[in-house]
Amino acid sequence: MISSLVTLVGRILAARLKLLMFMALAVLAGCSANPIYTTTGVVLSSYSEGEATPYVMQMSDPQMACSLGEGIDPLLYSFSRVTDAPDSTGSLLMLLAGNCMEYRAWEAELAYLRADFEGNVPAAKDAREEAKRLNAKTAERRLRAFNRAMAAYEFDPAAEPLECPFLFTEQDELTFLLGLLTGMQAIVNDANSGAMAGIPRNIAPQAERAATCLDNEKWGGLPNSIRALVWLLLPDTRPALSPDPWRVLDNSSELGVKAGMRASMALEAVAAETFGRPEVLADTIAEFVAAEDTIDVWEDYRLVDHVAAGVIRFSSDKHWTANYGYRTPQSFFGKMSPERNTENVETMNLDDLL
Repeated sequence: MISSLVTLVGRILAARLKLLMFMALAVLAGCSANPIYTTTGVVLSSYSEGEATPYVMQMSDPQMACSLGEGIDPLLYSFSRVTDAPDSTGSLLMLLAGNCMEYRAWEAELAYLRADFEGNVPAAKDAREEAKRLNAKTAERRLRAFNRAMAAYEFDPAAEPLECPFLFTEQDELTFLLGLLTGMQAIVNDANSGAMAGIPRNIAPQAERAATCLDNEKWGGLPNSIRALVWLLLPDTRPALSPDPWRVLDNSSELGVKAGMRASMALEAVAAETFGRPEVLADTIAEFVAAEDTIDVWEDYRLVDHVAAGVIRFSSDKHWTANYGYRTPQSFFGKMSPERNTENVETMNLDDLL
């Protein structure tokens, strides 16, 4: 009898011990063992794809949009521990987060140019190093955005022969296209950092091939702009019968205005800076400003046009800061010097005031 009681008590204690161990493991496992978190992750992922992304793409404030990318991306991807990661939305979020880092790099570069203009060597060196570090971080984020975009549509950019992905909606098309563009930007940012990020250069020819999967005219010449930039970076990738890359960039900029999304103009300005074409840069900035009076911005993707405007303004600010020590005055945006055009300017007759 006593022996039976001892055995029973032992089994009860063993069972309780197993229960306590299970509870401890559940606590340590955290959200991975909680079905509520899994459900929340699925709901949040669906909401981001169906509602948040379209809303963000209609925004006209790139800084606020990039802050959303930095803030939401860690939250959304923390749920990848319990459910599949939403790589399409994640690509856009990381793209926005990359823009945030690049805006900081821009400020550091302008600080360098001001210090250089003033002859302040220590300040110039410090700002230059900061700009390099920020460009490296931007490149890392943009590489992540590129990889997510490729994964979202199960696309292997290195596959032979090229197999274009299935893109069912306009949002899919734009996400894939911006992923290709972001991959190219990652290479440029890495070059500006002194190769601190180590971005693989084979992204460029991969992006050039993949850009043929998209309708060039529909997307404002951006696919061909990407291809032309690659042809300039890697001349061997240029098809034998293709037109001059600068003509392609110019034509793409015109298509961008017609489509209501001037990302192609921003890419033309970057190319002009990269390859030392000041006359092309001046014309592109002037054309961008002139288009403000005629363009009908694509409302669903308004943010893309506003991000492009930021790139153009930064190109102008770099020129003005390097040559005059300050950013572009608003009344001179579209011009490359403070000289006013005095032709056909109406003057006030001071006698009328007396």
